[in-house]
Amino acid sequence: MTTRPGPRQRLLDAARELTYSQGVQVGVDAILKQADVARRSLYQHFGGKDGLVAEVLRSDGGLDRYRQVMDAAGDDPRERVLAVFDELDVITSQPAFRGCRYTAAELALTDPAHPAHGEVRSFKEGLHRLMAAELTRHGHPAPDAGADQLLVLIDGVLAHAVTRPAARPALAARALAEAVFATSR
Repeated sequence: MTTRPGPRQRLLDAARELTYSQGVQVGVDAILKQADVARRSLYQHFGGKDGLVAEVLRSDGGLDRYRQVMDAAGDDPRERVLAVFDELDVITSQPAFRGCRYTAAELALTDPAHPAHGEVRSFKEGLHRLMAAELTRHGHPAPDAGADQLLVLIDGVLAHAVTRPAARPALAARALAEAVFATSR
Protein backbone atom coordinates (compact mmCIF):
# COMPACT_ATOMS: atom_id res chain seq x y z
CA MET A 1 0.00 0.00 0.00
CA THR A 2 1.45 3.35 -1.02
CA THR A 3 1.07 6.39 1.14
CA ARG A 4 -0.16 9.57 -0.49
CA PRO A 5 2.38 12.38 -0.19
CA GLY A 6 1.54 15.18 2.20
CA PRO A 7 0.22 18.58 1.11
CA ARG A 8 3.68 20.16 0.89
CA GLN A 9 4.97 17.51 -1.49
CA ARG A 10 1.78 17.53 -3.54
CA LEU A 11 2.07 21.31 -3.92
CA LEU A 12 5.69 20.97 -5.05
CA ASP A 13 4.86 18.20 -7.50
CA ALA A 14 1.91 20.08 -8.98
CA ALA A 15 3.84 23.36 -9.21
CA ARG A 16 6.88 21.62 -10.74
CA GLU A 17 4.71 20.11 -13.47
CA LEU A 18 2.45 23.10 -14.13
CA THR A 19 5.11 25.80 -14.04
CA TYR A 20 7.07 23.80 -16.60
CA SER A 21 4.18 22.96 -18.91
CA GLN A 22 2.36 26.29 -18.59
CA GLY A 23 4.99 28.69 -17.27
CA VAL A 24 5.46 30.35 -13.88
CA GLN A 25 2.44 32.55 -14.51
CA VAL A 26 0.14 29.53 -14.07
CA GLY A 27 -2.65 30.36 -11.67
CA VAL A 28 -2.65 29.40 -8.02
CA ASP A 29 -6.06 27.78 -8.44
CA ALA A 30 -4.68 25.36 -11.05
CA ILE A 31 -1.83 24.37 -8.73
CA LEU A 32 -4.17 23.93 -5.77
CA LYS A 33 -6.57 21.85 -7.84
CA GLN A 34 -3.88 19.54 -9.18
CA ALA A 35 -2.29 19.20 -5.73
CA ASP A 36 -5.70 18.64 -4.16
CA VAL A 37 -4.93 20.91 -1.24
CA ALA A 38 -6.55 23.91 0.40
CA ARG A 39 -5.18 27.40 -0.22
CA ARG A 40 -4.18 27.51 3.44
CA SER A 41 -1.59 24.77 2.84
CA LEU A 42 0.13 26.90 0.20
CA TYR A 43 0.56 29.76 2.67
CA GLN A 44 1.53 27.50 5.59
CA HIS A 45 4.27 25.73 3.67
CA PHE A 46 5.55 28.38 1.27
CA GLY A 47 4.14 31.75 2.32
CA GLY A 48 2.42 32.04 -1.07
CA LYS A 49 2.98 31.29 -4.73
CA ASP A 50 6.26 33.22 -4.94
CA GLY A 51 7.76 31.04 -2.24
CA LEU A 52 6.42 27.92 -3.93
CA VAL A 53 7.95 28.86 -7.29
CA ALA A 54 11.29 29.60 -5.61
CA GLU A 55 11.18 26.24 -3.81
CA VAL A 56 10.40 24.41 -7.05
CA LEU A 57 13.55 25.90 -8.57
CA ARG A 58 15.63 25.29 -5.43
CA SER A 59 14.58 21.66 -5.16
CA ASP A 60 14.55 20.81 -8.87
CA GLY A 61 17.84 18.91 -8.76
CA GLY A 62 19.08 20.37 -12.03
CA LEU A 63 22.75 20.40 -11.02
CA ASP A 64 22.47 16.84 -9.76
CA ARG A 65 21.23 15.74 -13.18
CA TYR A 66 24.21 17.40 -14.86
CA ARG A 67 26.56 15.70 -12.40
CA GLN A 68 24.93 12.30 -12.98
CA VAL A 69 25.35 12.61 -16.73
CA MET A 70 28.96 13.69 -16.31
CA ASP A 71 29.76 10.95 -13.79
CA ALA A 72 28.30 8.31 -16.12
CA ALA A 73 30.70 9.52 -18.83
CA GLY A 74 33.78 8.60 -16.81
CA ASP A 75 36.70 10.64 -15.55
CA ASP A 76 37.95 12.48 -18.66
CA PRO A 77 36.84 16.13 -18.35
CA ARG A 78 36.33 16.54 -22.09
CA GLU A 79 34.12 13.46 -22.33
CA ARG A 80 32.21 14.51 -19.22
CA VAL A 81 31.29 17.88 -20.72
CA LEU A 82 30.53 16.47 -24.16
CA ALA A 83 28.20 13.96 -22.50
CA VAL A 84 26.13 16.93 -21.33
CA PHE A 85 25.52 17.91 -24.95
CA ASP A 86 24.66 14.32 -25.86
CA GLU A 87 22.10 14.28 -23.05
CA LEU A 88 20.76 17.68 -24.09
CA ASP A 89 20.16 16.22 -27.55
CA VAL A 90 18.05 13.47 -25.99
CA ILE A 91 16.15 15.86 -23.69
CA THR A 92 15.46 18.51 -26.31
CA SER A 93 14.17 15.87 -28.74
CA GLN A 94 11.35 14.87 -26.38
CA PRO A 95 7.84 16.05 -27.38
CA ALA A 96 7.22 17.47 -23.88
CA PHE A 97 10.39 19.61 -23.94
CA ARG A 98 9.54 23.25 -23.16
CA GLY A 99 12.94 24.80 -22.59
CA CYS A 100 14.93 25.61 -19.48
CA ARG A 101 12.66 26.14 -16.49
CA TYR A 102 15.26 28.46 -14.91
CA THR A 103 15.60 30.76 -17.90
CA ALA A 104 11.84 30.75 -18.44
CA ALA A 105 11.27 31.79 -14.83
CA GLU A 106 13.93 34.50 -15.01
CA LEU A 107 12.35 36.00 -18.12
CA ALA A 108 8.74 35.73 -16.98
CA LEU A 109 9.11 37.15 -13.47
CA THR A 110 9.45 40.89 -13.85
CA ASP A 111 9.52 41.77 -10.14
CA PRO A 112 13.23 42.10 -9.33
CA ALA A 113 12.50 41.16 -5.70
CA HIS A 114 10.89 37.82 -6.60
CA PRO A 115 12.71 35.07 -4.65
CA ALA A 116 12.96 32.87 -7.75
CA HIS A 117 15.60 35.18 -9.25
CA GLY A 118 18.08 34.16 -6.56
CA GLU A 119 17.39 30.48 -7.22
CA VAL A 120 17.93 30.94 -10.96
CA ARG A 121 21.22 32.72 -10.41
CA SER A 122 22.33 30.13 -7.88
CA PHE A 123 21.64 27.34 -10.37
CA LYS A 124 23.44 29.11 -13.22
CA GLU A 125 26.44 29.91 -11.00
CA GLY A 126 26.55 26.27 -9.87
CA LEU A 127 26.52 25.11 -13.48
CA HIS A 128 29.30 27.58 -14.27
CA ARG A 129 31.41 26.22 -11.39
CA LEU A 130 30.77 22.67 -12.59
CA MET A 131 31.98 23.48 -16.11
CA ALA A 132 34.93 25.55 -14.88
CA ALA A 133 36.06 22.66 -12.66
CA GLU A 134 36.11 20.31 -15.65
CA LEU A 135 38.03 22.80 -17.75
CA THR A 136 40.52 23.30 -14.92
CA ARG A 137 41.07 19.54 -14.70
CA HIS A 138 41.58 19.50 -18.46
CA GLY A 139 44.24 22.20 -18.25
CA HIS A 140 42.30 24.98 -19.97
CA PRO A 141 44.23 28.29 -19.74
CA ALA A 142 41.09 30.31 -18.86
CA PRO A 143 38.55 27.95 -17.24
CA ASP A 144 36.12 30.69 -16.17
CA ALA A 145 36.00 32.15 -19.67
CA GLY A 146 35.66 28.68 -21.13
CA ALA A 147 32.83 27.91 -18.70
CA ASP A 148 31.10 31.10 -19.85
CA GLN A 149 31.36 29.83 -23.41
CA LEU A 150 29.95 26.43 -22.47
CA LEU A 151 27.02 28.04 -20.62
CA VAL A 152 26.23 30.18 -23.66
CA LEU A 153 26.13 26.96 -25.67
CA ILE A 154 23.95 25.16 -23.13
CA ASP A 155 21.53 28.08 -22.84
CA GLY A 156 21.48 28.41 -26.62
CA VAL A 157 20.61 24.74 -27.04
CA LEU A 158 17.79 24.96 -24.52
CA ALA A 159 16.34 28.05 -26.18
CA HIS A 160 16.88 27.07 -29.80
CA ALA A 161 15.38 23.61 -29.32
CA VAL A 162 12.07 25.17 -28.30
CA THR A 163 11.63 26.88 -31.65
CA ARG A 164 13.55 24.48 -33.93
CA PRO A 165 13.71 21.06 -32.29
CA ALA A 166 14.29 19.26 -35.59
CA ALA A 167 17.52 21.23 -36.02
CA ARG A 168 19.02 19.23 -33.11
CA PRO A 169 20.96 22.22 -31.77
CA ALA A 170 22.72 20.15 -29.10
CA LEU A 171 24.70 18.40 -31.83
CA ALA A 172 25.85 21.71 -33.30
CA ALA A 173 26.70 23.00 -29.82
CA ARG A 174 28.64 19.82 -29.05
CA ALA A 175 31.00 20.57 -31.93
CA LEU A 176 31.48 24.09 -30.61
CA ALA A 177 32.09 22.74 -27.09
CA GLU A 178 34.91 20.65 -28.54
CA ALA A 179 36.47 23.90 -29.75
CA VAL A 180 36.45 25.22 -26.18
CA PHE A 181 38.50 22.20 -25.14
CA ALA A 182 40.84 22.59 -28.12
CA THR A 183 41.91 25.95 -26.64
CA SER A 184 43.76 24.12 -23.88
CA ARG A 185 45.98 22.14 -26.22
